[in-house]
Amino acid sequence: MKSFTAAVALLAAGFSAAGHAADFSVTQKDDQFSTKQLRVKRGDTVEFRNDDSHFHNIFSLSDTKSFDLGSYPQGQSRKVVMDKEGTVEVECAIHPHMKMVIEVSK
Repeated sequence: MKSFTAAVALLAAGFSAAGHAADFSVTQKDDQFSTKQLRVKRGDTVEFRNDDSHFHNIFSLSDTKSFDLGSYPQGQSRKVVMDKEGTVEVECAIHPHMKMVIEVSK
């Protein structure tokens, strides 16, 4: 019975922690990110929305979070869950001058 109670407590704690995750939005407009630096917590989601009239391809090769969102047009967005603590350097594969940093903490 004790192990069952402990398992239920751990499961409830996991749901509680997951319930505190936040959503952040970063737009791309005029070939720039809406922010150069963003601070989030582990488990938070960052949405990258394209508000330019041309395609963007957002990616990161960072050890903390590596991803490639592919090319997508105006009005579309892609989401990434930041599931590891550290620094995430984000760029656009089409516009190399577009750069930002996401700091992920506990």
